[in-house]
Amino acid sequence: MFGSCHVFSILVAAAAAFVLGALWYSPALFGKAWVTANALTEAKIEAMRASAPRAYAVSFLCNLVMAAALCALLHRIGVISWLTGAKLGALVGIGFAATLGLTANMYSDRKLSAWVIDAAYQVAYLILMGGILAAWR
Repeated sequence: MFGSCHVFSILVAAAAAFVLGALWYSPALFGKAWVTANALTEAKIEAMRASAPRAYAVSFLCNLVMAAALCALLHRIGVISWLTGAKLGALVGIGFAATLGLTANMYSDRKLSAWVIDAAYQVAYLILMGGILAAWR
C-alpha cells in the first residue's frame, strides 16, 4: 500500500504536522485569534483541555493516515523532489482539505475567520508532509 514509502518517513511527516499544529494554535501564532473566532468561553476552553489527550491521540492517528495516503500518492505519480512533493501537498490542501472545510463551515455556526486559520494550517501541514515524504524517497 505504501509503495516505496518508509514507515519512518510517514512517522516523521505525521510528527512534523503535529508539532506545526502545536505552534499554529499556540498564543505565539494563531491560538488567540482562533479562540476569538470560535467565541470560546473559559469554561469551554477548560473542557477542551480536559479532553485534550484523546484529541491529540486522534489527531496524530489522522496525521499518520494522511501521511501514508500522501506518500502512496507521491509514489503513484512518481514524485521524487521535495519541491514537487510540497507542491502536491499544496494542491491537496487547497483542492481538498480547504474546500471540504469551507463547505462544512458554511453549514456551521462558525465564523469564516475560524475556517481561514484551520484551512491555512491544513494547507501548511500538507505542504510540509509532501516535502518531507518526497525528499525521503
